[in-house]
Amino acid sequence: MLATVSDYQRIPRILRLNVAGQPVDWVSWQDAVCLYARDIVIWALGDPVLRIRGGHSRMDGAQSTLDVHSIIACDGRVMPPQKGVPPLTNEALFRRDLNVCLYCGGTFSDGTLTRDHVVPGSRGGRDTWDNVVAACKRCNHHKGSRLLEECGMGLLALPYVPNFAEYLALTNSGRILGDQMEFLKKSFSANSRLLQ
Repeated sequence: MLATVSDYQRIPRILRLNVAGQPVDWVSWQDAVCLYARDIVIWALGDPVLRIRGGHSRMDGAQSTLDVHSIIACDGRVMPPQKGVPPLTNEALFRRDLNVCLYCGGTFSDGTLTRDHVVPGSRGGRDTWDNVVAACKRCNHHKGSRLLEECGMGLLALPYVPNFAEYLALTNSGRILGDQMEFLKKSFSANSRLLQ
């Protein structure tokens, strides 16, 4: 069912692609409408999520409409796939680890999870995707600034750096439409926990 502008708070973000079909960013429905109006959207996938109604034609009285799709590809220069490492945030980290403490295996809310450094900063560990895991407060406190072998703890899964498509899914989790997730999943790395 298409949303109307009066339902604007429930309208999901739109997945923007470049002309080559590579995911670029999430855009608001307002930004997507501007892209359509500027005739930059060259193709669309997924279901329409919003119908915008415009003015009436002087010639026949017909009202103009614009359907905004959940995935839009925009014209312009094709940028190479996103290089570098996506920014590390607790929100994205907790989604990467499925809100599971990677020490005890319990599932926790964001407010009760912490970012734990596998190799602590005091031991030369860095604040990077491949050195941090989601941990409950109890496990994080127990581990402290020790190495895993020093405190008898182990990891249930290894930390990894998500690729850009996975990062987009991690940062919009819970608000991604099925067709958007299916599109993004095609670009996930093989070790992505989101494929489980």
